[in-house]
Amino acid sequence: MKRLALTIALALSGTISAQAVEYSQVQPERSSVAFVYQQMGVSVDGRFRKFASQLSFDPARPTAGKAVFDVDLGSVDTGAAEGDEEVAGKQWFNTKAFPTARFVSGTVKPLGGNRYEIAGQLSIKGKTQAVVVPATFTAQGNSGVFEGAFTIRRADFAIGEGSWAKFDIVANDVQIKFRITATGK
Repeated sequence: MKRLALTIALALSGTISAQAVEYSQVQPERSSVAFVYQQMGVSVDGRFRKFASQLSFDPARPTAGKAVFDVDLGSVDTGAAEGDEEVAGKQWFNTKAFPTARFVSGTVKPLGGNRYEIAGQLSIKGKTQAVVVPATFTAQGNSGVFEGAFTIRRADFAIGEGSWAKFDIVANDVQIKFRITATGK
């Protein structure tokens, strides 16, 4: 009887660990990093076409999760070529001096269900701020999807200098939205 119980226990533990998946291979073609802001009271959407990432997330051990995201600020897509050039310029992102924005996770806090809070450091234009990013995670076969949104204040990162430093035309708050698909190993 002991031998049967031991065999069953070993078989079950092998099944459980075989199902554990660490999601680490980000699929850029199935992922997006976007933003929304208010300009003269009208909601404006945009996105970034290029980003690189390093990710390690095991839903069985969420607090061990880590992520680094580098967003190519020159890949901004405002929906208009002239807007893209303006935003990449010196008064906004100044992509010649600061080509990337970077997020580095610090801690992952499970909130229950498939919800998490990821605390980390966001750096844009040489300025770094602590941010807390709420996110959900959904396993879909060998893939996992992370989705979330958080708000930054552009003044904290000197996004919009000179006459653009005021908030009468372009609001201070910018919502960052993401959907990251990763495959497991």
